[in-house]
Amino acid sequence: MTSSTATPQLLALDWGTSSLRAFLLRDGQIIDTRYSPHGIQHLPEAGIAGFEAAFRQIAGDWLERWPQLPVVACGMVGSAQGWREAPYVRCPANVQALASQSVTVPSGFGPDILIAPGVLLDDPDQLPDVMRGEEIQIAGALLQNPHWAKRCCIVLPGTHSKWVQIENGRIVNFATYMTGELFAVLKKHSILGRLLPETPPASTNNEAFELGLASARDSSPGDFPHQIFATRTLGLAGRLPHGALADYLSGLLIGYELISGLAQAQEETPLILIGDPALCQRYVQSLTYLGKPNCTVLDNTAPAGLWDLATAAGLLA
Repeated sequence: MTSSTATPQLLALDWGTSSLRAFLLRDGQIIDTRYSPHGIQHLPEAGIAGFEAAFRQIAGDWLERWPQLPVVACGMVGSAQGWREAPYVRCPANVQALASQSVTVPSGFGPDILIAPGVLLDDPDQLPDVMRGEEIQIAGALLQNPHWAKRCCIVLPGTHSKWVQIENGRIVNFATYMTGELFAVLKKHSILGRLLPETPPASTNNEAFELGLASARDSSPGDFPHQIFATRTLGLAGRLPHGALADYLSGLLIGYELISGLAQAQEETPLILIGDPALCQRYVQSLTYLGKPNCTVLDNTAPAGLWDLATAAGLLA
């Protein structure tokens, strides 16, 4: 079905830092979707007017056609830099807790928008951590696969990768790894980038990537800074071609993330990856190399999670 043949029941917004995605949903299924580059750092204008303008541009005609359509949103739109801050829910948290502590903001036209909060982990025995947006993707994954709700480990690779422990439908623990951002910073703003080609090769050098994984796997405490510098020296010594050095660095950073993340996950716990298919495939390759071949990959589950949020909030009949 499409929006021309079916009446939607919900307008869902996945509103991040760099982009905005809008979905029309019926019975939990997408019937239409749109993309906009107007993330919270790229609004048409500053302040509240910029949020209102971005929302009107992406969904104005939908709401003219269906003016009573409920609207929910997740992501950085609910951060301190967003449209309205939705304070963090403390861990452990489930979708009912998220719904109960969501906030509303006037849209400037049409219905108010319900904005989901993030999740805060603040256990005195470990470092604090936060997520904002991933909790809705997790809710969507569990809605679509309820057999995972009892216990699973959900991994969301990306700029700030998340490793999330689920028990009885609740987020009970999680850890963030700045893997993607660290790769970008080292590549663009350190001496390592001097040997890297401006245009990346079209394909991955698996030998270099697996060398990075092996270096992380076989490391001793304190080896990490030395192994990072090897991104440069492997090129200077002619051990790797310059075009393969970024793959070594990628394998090293992902390898360290996986070793730490797997140490927190129970041995028989189902492992689920959610995110960009190409990036998830690189994580699948890495997990297989490190002896953890069995995992499930899901694409974007945020629309299903927003549907679950709206249901928990009582917006849907």
